[in-house]
Amino acid sequence: MLETLRLGSNGRVFNVGKLEWLSHLPRLKEVDLSFTNLSNANDWSQIINHLPLLQKLNLRDCDLPSISSSSVSLTNSSTSLNTLALSDNNLPSSAIYPWLFNVSRNLVSLDLSNNQLKGPIPEAFGNMIAIQELYLNDTLLNGSISKSIGQLSNLRVLRLPGNSFGGDVISEAHFSNFTYLQVLDLSDTSLTLKFNSRWIPPFQLNQLLLCSCKLGPHFPNWIQTKMDVLNPDVDISSMDYLDISASGISDSLPYWFWGKFQGLSYINMSFNQINGTFPNNYSIHINHLDLSSNNFSGPLPRFSLDFTAKGTINLSKNKLTGSVSPICNITGEGLLALFDLSNNLFSGVTPDYFGSFPFLTALNLGDNTFSGSLPSSLGSLISLEMLSLRGNKFSGELTSSLHNCAKLKFLDLSDNELLGEIPMWIGQKLSSLVFLSLQRNQFKGRIPHQLCGLKYLQILDLSVNKISDTIPSCLNNFTSMTKKVSLDQMIEHHIVDIGLELVFNKAPTVDKALLTWKGTKQSYPQLGLLLAIDLSCNKLTGEIPEELSSLQELVALNLSRNLFNGKILQKIGHIRQLEVLDLSRNKFSGNIPTSLSELTFLINLNLSYNDLSGKIPTSTQLQSFDPSSFSHNRGLCGPPVSPNCSMVEPPAGKPTVGGEEDSDEFMKWFYTGMGLGFAVGFWGFAVLCSSSVHGVIHIIVTWIMQRVGFMLHLLCWKQG
Repeated sequence: MLETLRLGSNGRVFNVGKLEWLSHLPRLKEVDLSFTNLSNANDWSQIINHLPLLQKLNLRDCDLPSISSSSVSLTNSSTSLNTLALSDNNLPSSAIYPWLFNVSRNLVSLDLSNNQLKGPIPEAFGNMIAIQELYLNDTLLNGSISKSIGQLSNLRVLRLPGNSFGGDVISEAHFSNFTYLQVLDLSDTSLTLKFNSRWIPPFQLNQLLLCSCKLGPHFPNWIQTKMDVLNPDVDISSMDYLDISASGISDSLPYWFWGKFQGLSYINMSFNQINGTFPNNYSIHINHLDLSSNNFSGPLPRFSLDFTAKGTINLSKNKLTGSVSPICNITGEGLLALFDLSNNLFSGVTPDYFGSFPFLTALNLGDNTFSGSLPSSLGSLISLEMLSLRGNKFSGELTSSLHNCAKLKFLDLSDNELLGEIPMWIGQKLSSLVFLSLQRNQFKGRIPHQLCGLKYLQILDLSVNKISDTIPSCLNNFTSMTKKVSLDQMIEHHIVDIGLELVFNKAPTVDKALLTWKGTKQSYPQLGLLLAIDLSCNKLTGEIPEELSSLQELVALNLSRNLFNGKILQKIGHIRQLEVLDLSRNKFSGNIPTSLSELTFLINLNLSYNDLSGKIPTSTQLQSFDPSSFSHNRGLCGPPVSPNCSMVEPPAGKPTVGGEEDSDEFMKWFYTGMGLGFAVGFWGFAVLCSSSVHGVIHIIVTWIMQRVGFMLHLLCWKQG
């Protein structure tokens, strides 16, 4: 007789219908129908209760219908079931609890994650005295957590992440009977943990995840847990996974921390105000370390990585100083996949040692004061997809070895002292680029037409340089800007698909971006929807090429502070998605194109300081802008500049163009992503509220875009 039936994990290939046929297999002990379509199986609860020997049941993500009250009354209260998975079915509590508490007598493992339970955790859970693993992830639970859950004395795994308990306070009383607890996940629950400073937990944890819980302001000394009873002389924790990020800690890191937790595979203490220095007498052995957004100081430590798995190190947004020469002493460096030292106080010449990191996928050294030439060994990073060196003092020409980094999708070299002509090989060899910023350097010469080969490009920023000549007419080859981008090509999805052997949560990396124009903030719901070109503050001449009108999906265009002349592109209204347009401080003449009135999404416009004339085209959009958007032109008339065009005298003198400065009228563009002061390339790998399910790391990769160049924080330099 059949005892095991596994039809699950087939991507909904099966539409099973009703389950009456299962009742003819009374000897079944294990049933796995996960990921099949059971939306019509109204009889599922009745059938399950007529399988007297059933021990394991997996109905994950099956579109299960709710259980009716009549079905519950027909149940036989099976006592053999010990493992039950009903996750990802969007079932309400009313459809689960009555049946569940009728069959839960001997349950050892229960997974109700991603349903719609709502309300507090029922007291009845305290009666599941045999339960060892309880998964209630993202079930819309709220209210308070009853101390009755502490009756589950056999509990080894407790996961409650993604629920909202409204600042409920839990104490050691909730955990006093958890002698066997190994995994505790309360991430993103808004819980406050108040324990006596001398409390010694009765359990020894392997994994502790408390992201966004309130632990501070003091560092939670109780996380040491008790020592290994099998090796009482070894004062090293058995913990393998620690996440206390964004938990309100503003304290010094205890002296015992690095010695106690040597060998942890994962530490995330990001987004706190923890201060302290690193040990200088031994290496930190770690696989995944995120200490970003804290107050750590002193020199960079030595690291030792596990040779069996890829590692990530994120120390961004701290106060670390000195050189980064310790990277030359990283052991296991061959498996380092992400390295982020951005927003610190590092200085000096960067060691030319990157050839030792063949698997490095993301490197961020931005916003320090590194100097000298770009290391030629960067070209050895053949797996690199994201590189940010922005905000330093790198000088000289771009190292030609970078053309070997053919997988690059994000390249941010902005705010440095780089010079020379923009290399042709960027367009020829780096064909996967989605984002390119060379903003605020000393590049000169013309824009190479080879850049037009970057068909996936979504953001191009060459602003604040000394680039001259005309705009290449081939920009219509930017395919991502000429037609709608499919979902899997948007920036967020480029960001998460970076090849690390981890399981990534493909949530949007940035919920919104704020565009500030003269103090008025406008929001973009998805940064991935932002397609932008910024060529402002250069010496570009000639007319806007007609081909630019083919970029129908372009959202922002900044050509201000150049030497463009002639008429504004007549078909500029064909760029239907345009929201931001700045053509100010050039030498444009003639009428404003009537097609401009067709831009129904336009929210920011600046045509000031040109030689435009005639009547401003009539549209709801154009007449809503402030008169300053049209100021300092010759003979422009009509609303919003004047009531009509009957008696308009052209102003004397020439308009201000090109590099002439006027700080009062200067338009300040900058982006702010989640309050971080808009930034491009990538801000870093912030591993936030990551949930480990059965030991698998789930990471939200947040390449928060830093400094998309067409936000100009300072006045453009006068191009001499």
